[in-house]
Amino acid sequence: MIQLTKVISKKELKQFILLPYSIHKNHEEWLPPLISDEWKVFDKTKNHSFEHCDTIMYLAKQNNKVVGRIMGIINHMYNNGNNEKNVRFYGLECEDDAAIYDTLINAIEIWGKQKGMNTIIGPLGFSDKDPQGFLIDGFKEPMTVMVTNHSYKYMINHLERNGFKKKLDIFQYSAKIPEKTEAIYTRIAKRATRSGYKILEFKKSKHVRPYVNEVFKLINETYKNIYGFAPLSDIESKEFSERFLPLLKPQYIKVVLDTSDKIVAFVVAMPDISVGFKKAKGKLFPFGFIHILKAFKKTNQLNLLLGCIDENIRNSGLVALMNIALLNSARENNLTVLDSHLILEENTKMRAVMERMEHKIYKKYRIFEKVLD
Repeated sequence: MIQLTKVISKKELKQFILLPYSIHKNHEEWLPPLISDEWKVFDKTKNHSFEHCDTIMYLAKQNNKVVGRIMGIINHMYNNGNNEKNVRFYGLECEDDAAIYDTLINAIEIWGKQKGMNTIIGPLGFSDKDPQGFLIDGFKEPMTVMVTNHSYKYMINHLERNGFKKKLDIFQYSAKIPEKTEAIYTRIAKRATRSGYKILEFKKSKHVRPYVNEVFKLINETYKNIYGFAPLSDIESKEFSERFLPLLKPQYIKVVLDTSDKIVAFVVAMPDISVGFKKAKGKLFPFGFIHILKAFKKTNQLNLLLGCIDENIRNSGLVALMNIALLNSARENNLTVLDSHLILEENTKMRAVMERMEHKIYKKYRIFEKVLD
């Protein structure tokens, strides 16, 4: 018999956080996230996103053993801004067992209906910046840090059996970094420079910090039409930057200023350290951080993470300006492969940037939806 328990105590939250590490212990391509980072996501005392969301977390137990987990999220800020009544499911993990799976997903459906929601969507977290979607293609390809959602094929089968349909697909590209910049990009970038735009490059993280607040303001303005995104408050922006800035190399952060020194565009990337994360097995100490540091030095891949341009000046050559600077930094450090991170199927402009290079789509993810009766 399967017992469903709400996560209330710290002990139960720890069980919730640690369950994937046993579910995926024999999963060759799964990339364990840092346990310390998972606490920052799921502990409401450490994640201010809980303040504007209704949430619930369940553990499924069988014979006193934790065998599954799931989280339900109602993001009121997103729902109100988009005139929707969606409950999100997130963090769904269990073995290939229909009874366990159904118990978990049905619990979120019931909870969502009790809260007045008419649709369930997912996997989707507090924001589109959390891992999203179930993997539908590319199961034998390696994972990259910041995606960390290498689900089993059976997750899709059980979801479809429960009446879920495709909401949208998300692509992940791998592209060869060209040995030199194409002349057309150089011409476009020069036009941007002549128009007064200038690019900032960094050598130390402390030089990046003064720009963090303005970067997140730009994110809130330009990401508003991206599916699943809800504006980040000042405290959420601070939490997000504190989680990831220590992992970033400042030379792969590029910021564009206009003639009044206002931030109008930026791009953030990082060398792929997935091998180090895998060896760390979710723990920075005592030796995990050493594996991660070594991975920085050995990788040949650069992973895109974030980027945007002020919507009012999208055709001003800033993409070329940033791409040239970013790829130059990659070449200087002998990086030869560029990973796109996650790109929505409908984001044709960003997909076109990747498809101008020698590329392949090596992973596809899907967000599902179901109307609640």
